[in-house]
Amino acid sequence: MRRYQWIKWRKFILWLAAVVLLGGLLWAGGPTAWGIALSIASLLMQLLFAMVFMIIQFVALFWFLARGRTYWILPGETGSTWDDYRGNPEIVENAKRIVTLLKGVKSFKEMGGEAIRGLLLCGPPGTGKSYLAQVIANEAQVPFAYASAPSFQNMFFGVGNLKVMGIYKKARKLARVYGACIIFIDEIDAIGMSRQGGGAGGGMMGMMGMGGGSGLLNELLLQMDPPNIDNSKIVKLLRSLGLRRKKAERPPVLTIAATNLPDVLDSALLRPGRFDRQLWVDVPDYDGRVDIFQYYLKKVKMDETLTAEKAGLDSIGYSPAQIKHIVNEAVVIAHQRGAQAASYEDFRAAMETYEWGLKQPLRSMRDDEKRNVAYHEAGHAVAQFLLKPHERVWKVTIIRRGGALGLSATKETHERYNRTDSEMLAEIQVCLAARAVEDEFLHKKLNGVTSDLQHATQIAGAYLGMLGMGDELFSFLAVGSRTDGLKALRPQINELLKDQMQEVKKLVLDYADFVHKIAEELLKREDLTGDEIEDIFTELYGDSRPRAIEVKPAPLKKPLSLEKPADGLNDFDEDLKDS
Repeated sequence: MRRYQWIKWRKFILWLAAVVLLGGLLWAGGPTAWGIALSIASLLMQLLFAMVFMIIQFVALFWFLARGRTYWILPGETGSTWDDYRGNPEIVENAKRIVTLLKGVKSFKEMGGEAIRGLLLCGPPGTGKSYLAQVIANEAQVPFAYASAPSFQNMFFGVGNLKVMGIYKKARKLARVYGACIIFIDEIDAIGMSRQGGGAGGGMMGMMGMGGGSGLLNELLLQMDPPNIDNSKIVKLLRSLGLRRKKAERPPVLTIAATNLPDVLDSALLRPGRFDRQLWVDVPDYDGRVDIFQYYLKKVKMDETLTAEKAGLDSIGYSPAQIKHIVNEAVVIAHQRGAQAASYEDFRAAMETYEWGLKQPLRSMRDDEKRNVAYHEAGHAVAQFLLKPHERVWKVTIIRRGGALGLSATKETHERYNRTDSEMLAEIQVCLAARAVEDEFLHKKLNGVTSDLQHATQIAGAYLGMLGMGDELFSFLAVGSRTDGLKALRPQINELLKDQMQEVKKLVLDYADFVHKIAEELLKREDLTGDEIEDIFTELYGDSRPRAIEVKPAPLKKPLSLEKPADGLNDFDEDLKDS
C-alpha cells in the first residue's frame, strides 16, 4: 500500500517539475519564446480539434449502428395475463413456477438458492413462445425487453458485442429498481449455433457478416453468467476507498430465448447457469384448439353455424397464430360479402384460401382437358373415401389454386400419432389412384401425376428402407443420406409401387360408378364437399359404406438386396468388421 502511494506521489512531483521547468524557459526566453510556444500550442490545438472531430464522427456512427433494436415494456404495459394465454394449460403451469421465483427472489435467496438466469422456449413457429414471455413478465410485474437475435449481427466487428452489453447493462439497472428484469431473445439460433460446426460464423465471413462470428456468442455467454461485479460508479468509488466491503451481487436478470431449432444450439448455452431450463411449446390438441377458438370467437360476430367445437375439429395441427389468422380471415370474407356475422362457410373459405391459395379458374380450358382433371381428382377422392378410415374428404375441386389445376383434400377425424403399415400402403394407393383412373377410364397417361408419384416414392422408400415394414430391417439412414438410400432401393421401391398400382386399379374398377358420378358432378359444379361425396356414395350404394377397405401388406416377390451399395455402405461394413 505504501509503495503504491509513493508511486502516485512520484508521478505528481515529476509532472510538477516539468511544468516549472517549462514555465522558467518561457519566462527567460522573452517574447520570442512566447511566440514560438503560442504557435506550437495553436498547431496542437488544431490537430486536437481535428482528432476530436473525427472521433466524434466515428462515435456517432458506431452509436447509431450499435443501438439495440430492442422494445422495452414496463410492468402492466401489455396487460397480457394467464387468461389470455390459451390452448396449453400444462405450459401455463410451468410458467407460473417461473413467475413465483421472480416474485420471491429475496426469500428464495434467503433459503440459499440462486435466481434462475435462463429459460429456453422450443417449438414450431406460431405456438406463442414470445407471447408466453410477455405474460410471464406482466404477471411477475417486472420490465420486459424484446429483442431479435439477428438484430445483434452487424457488418462491423465488435458492434454486435456492444449491443449485447448495452441491453444487459440496462436490464441490470431496471432489475435493481423493480426487483428483476426479463430479456427475451427471439430466434436465438441465429447467434447461438454450435461453434464446432462453424454455425456461429467463423473466419472472415463470420467477422464481416455475423458480427464477429463466435465472438458474439461468447459475449452472450458472458453476459448471461457474469462475475459478481458492481457496475455503479458510486459503489466502485466507495469500494476503491475501502468504504464498502460487502461482496457484489448480481441483479436477477432472466434471459428467455425462443428457437425452432434447439438441436443446433451450442452446448455452452445449454449448460447449468444459462439455458438449463427448456420448455417445449407445441401446437395445441383438440381441447386446446377449442379453448383458443372460444377465446377468439367471443371477440367477433358469428352465427350459430360456426362453433368452437366444429372449428377445432377442422384445424388439427394448427398453431394459435394460425387460428387467430383464420378467425380474422373469416370475418374479412363475411364483411366482403356484406354479412353481419361470420358463418361456417366463411370459416371454410378462409381455411381453403390459407392452405391452398386463392381460386384462379382457367376460363379458357377446353372441355376435354377439364374432363381429364375431373377424372384425375375423382380417382383421388374415391381412394381417400374408401381407404382412409381416420380421415374424411374435405374438398374436391377442379378449380385452379396456386400451381394445381385441381385438388382432393382430406381432414383427420382426430389427432393421430402413429401410422400402421396398412395405412402407409393405403396412402400410396391414394397417390396412385389418379394414374389408375387415367389408365382404366381415360385410356391415356397425363402429366398431372408428378407430385403424386414423388409422394408415393417417398412413402415407399420410408416403408422399405427406414421403418422396416418390408422383408428386412435394414435402414439406409445408418449408412448415408436418404437420397442414396432411395437410389439403392430403387428396384424394390418400383416393385412395391407396381403392386399397389394393381390393387388400386381393382378398387376403382369395383367402384367405377362412384368414379364416374364424382367426375360428372365436378364438371357440373366444379367443387364438392365431403358431405356431398358421402351423399353420392349413399345414392349409388345405399347405406352400406364399408368402414374401410383394409390394405393388407403383400410379400415382395424379390427379397430386399443392395446390388449397388450406396455411398458410405462399404465404409460401414468395414466399421462393422473392425468392431
